[in-house]
Amino acid sequence: MTKAIKICAVWAVSVLGFGLMMTGCNSAPELSTTNAQTLIQADYDKRAGEPATIAVDDIGLKQGLNSKLWKLTKVYPNNRWADYALTDDGKKAIKLTSGDVIQWRPDEGQKDFHFFVTTVAANHMKAKDLADPQDDVVANVQTAKSARFTEVYDWTGVPDSVQTIAHNAINRLSTKRQANFALVNGAWTVHSIN
Repeated sequence: MTKAIKICAVWAVSVLGFGLMMTGCNSAPELSTTNAQTLIQADYDKRAGEPATIAVDDIGLKQGLNSKLWKLTKVYPNNRWADYALTDDGKKAIKLTSGDVIQWRPDEGQKDFHFFVTTVAANHMKAKDLADPQDDVVANVQTAKSARFTEVYDWTGVPDSVQTIAHNAINRLSTKRQANFALVNGAWTVHSIN
């Protein structure tokens, strides 16, 4: 009987020790939605700011002309083609992605003709609409969580007239992303944003 009691005692101590070890491994601090969003925003803010690229279609062309971002400099005989030059106010707000003249050259019947401009203001991306962080499996991370969120551009310092053009249907103003978090030295950090 003593041998059976010893075996049971060793088994009980082993199970208890394993349970304590597992509890110790799973004692990660909570990662709230607010904390996760703060970590993502801090990650974005440490990156260099970047300008926004905006597609300008027929509607945007008229909006830019009305708000005096550019001016008409030449109309071609077919009355569909034209050249536009940036005004002084336009040069303070945007840059053309190619050359220094907007060459409006849609083909007859073409409805999706557009060109691109970039903002002079270089801003950081913003995280919003963050879902609750969930336990996850992330490559090369022992303890991980992830959360889906919406990434948007911060329009601070961009004139309203440019923001109006950016909000036209041709432009995509937000992107769904996933942030992966890793527990490093007892604190949550952003591991990656996909």
